[in-house]
Amino acid sequence: MNTTPQTRIATFGELLLRMNVADGNRFTQANEIKIHVGGAEANVCVLLSQLGIQTDYITRLPQNDLAQLALNELQKYNVNTSKCVYGGERLGLYFVESGNQIRQSQVIYDRSNSSFATIQKDQIDWNKALENITHFHWSGISPGVSNEAGLACKEAVLTAHKKGLPISSDFNYRSKLWQYGKHPSEVMPDLLQYSTITVADLDAIEIYFGIKTDIKESDENRFQKTFELLKEKMPYLKTLAMSFRKSEGQAHLYKGLLIHEGHFYKTQEHKIHVVTDQIGSGDAFNAGLLYGLSNKLSGQECIEWATACGVVKQSIHGDFAISSNAEISHFIKNGSSNRINR
Repeated sequence: MNTTPQTRIATFGELLLRMNVADGNRFTQANEIKIHVGGAEANVCVLLSQLGIQTDYITRLPQNDLAQLALNELQKYNVNTSKCVYGGERLGLYFVESGNQIRQSQVIYDRSNSSFATIQKDQIDWNKALENITHFHWSGISPGVSNEAGLACKEAVLTAHKKGLPISSDFNYRSKLWQYGKHPSEVMPDLLQYSTITVADLDAIEIYFGIKTDIKESDENRFQKTFELLKEKMPYLKTLAMSFRKSEGQAHLYKGLLIHEGHFYKTQEHKIHVVTDQIGSGDAFNAGLLYGLSNKLSGQECIEWATACGVVKQSIHGDFAISSNAEISHFIKNGSSNRINR
C-alpha cells in the first residue's frame, strides 16, 4: 500500500522533554529520572513518518543543547524540522510519575515562559511554512499553554484554511494547563470551527462547547448525537473519531468510533492486560486515522488503523509510538501476541 507521493502533513505544537521518575517510584522518592522527548503534535509526526508519510514539525525552540537533543530525536524518525524558529529562554518540561493498577499516573508541567509559551505573532511566516503542505494538524494543548501560543495557533489555522487545506484537530483538553485567565470555551470554538477532521472525547466537547449527552446511553448513541450537535459549531467537519477506554478488573478495554462522510464505523473492543505506557496513545490514534485518510482507505479500515495504533502505543515506553506498517497490519489481522517473532 503506497501513500500518494504528494501527501505532506504539517503539525504545530510544543516540543517537550519528559522527565520520567525511574523504576516505578513516586516523585517524592525520585533519585533518578529518565528522559524522553514528546509533545502531542511531535508524537503524531513521528508515527506518521514511520508509516511512510512525509511530515513537517513546526515549533519555537531555544538555541541550546537540550533543544538540539529533542530535535535529534525527531530527525531520527525522518521528521522534517527545518521550519522551526528559534528564540526564548527554555524548552518546556513535564514530569511523570507512572501509576499502576492501583493508583493513577501523575503529571507536573514546567512550561511557563518556555520558548513556545512566549511565541509572538508573525514569528512564523505561515504562508511559507505551509508551502507544499497537503494537510495541517494541531491540538488543544497549544492554546492551553499561553494566550500567545493560542494566537500563533490561530494564525496557522487561518492560513491553512485560506489555502484550502484539510485541517485536523485533537481536542486534547489538559486541566493543568489553561492558567492564563481564559476559559477554554472562550478560545477553542473559534479555532476548532475550521477543522475538517477532529479527534475528541465527550468530556472535552462539554468543556469547549457545552454539549452534553446522557451518560445512561450507549457510547455509540452518545457519539452520534454529539456529532450532530458538533456540526452546528464546526461547519466544515466531515470526520469525527473517538477512542473509548474502560476498565474490566485489571484489564483495559479500548475501542474506536468514527463518523466519516456521513457513515458510522466502530471497532471491536480490544482487551489490554498490561499497559506499559499510556501517554501518547491518543496521538498514535490520531496518526493512524490520518494515515488511513491519506491513503484513502475505507472508513472501517481508517478506524481499525487508528485504534490499532492507539493499542500498540500502550506497549511502548516514552511518548513516541515506535512502530511500523507491518506491525500495525499484523495487529489488525491477529490482535495481541505474546509469541516471539523469529
